[in-house]
Amino acid sequence: MRHLRKLLLWLALVGVGSSQALDFSDLAKEGEIRFLAQRPDPGAYWFESEVRLSRQSLQTGLVDVFTCHHALDPNHKIEITFNPQRVTRVELAQAQGMAEARTDGLRVVLSDVQRGAKACINIESKALDVTGPGEWTLHAGPLMRRYFDGFLPMQAKLKVTWPAGLLRLAAVSPEAQPGVVVGRAPDQASMDATFAGTLRVRWVLKMTEGQLASAQRP
Repeated sequence: MRHLRKLLLWLALVGVGSSQALDFSDLAKEGEIRFLAQRPDPGAYWFESEVRLSRQSLQTGLVDVFTCHHALDPNHKIEITFNPQRVTRVELAQAQGMAEARTDGLRVVLSDVQRGAKACINIESKALDVTGPGEWTLHAGPLMRRYFDGFLPMQAKLKVTWPAGLLRLAAVSPEAQPGVVVGRAPDQASMDATFAGTLRVRWVLKMTEGQLASAQRP
């Protein structure tokens, strides 16, 4: 997988306490994703990220990504690794509710994680790809909350921002549906997804007509 899909590798977030409150029907099997209009375990693990694009990003492909893992399940050790072909910088911004949190190159290691812990990681990545004249694609994921050979429900709040009037959201996958809320604004796009399984998000961004006209002037 490529782009942000390689950046945000899955966490083995095993939480026995949280799983006991769920029915078997709330879990997803390997290879499937189920979007949930209502979360069956409110208050459990959720993930948020903000990708910040600049005008320079359109030339270099480099973006700043700010991520936070909230309400982590208890775990002796969690490792978050990043794609060396894409990521140029990893910074541990915040860690709460664990014995130790450290960076090791392009890897973040969390030890003796308590229920409800939080970890925020900032990265720089060459994650924006040109896919046509005035068009770029950005991927996020895979995002998942694994439990043995299945997946527990989780929530992901994703945002992509840019200078107002520079870009517009041309398409996004998955599309809006029960369990997936998509937002659009002149300076950003967002998704709030509640699901069980493996989530991969694809943002297609296009330069606005005003920007294209300006770029074509002699």
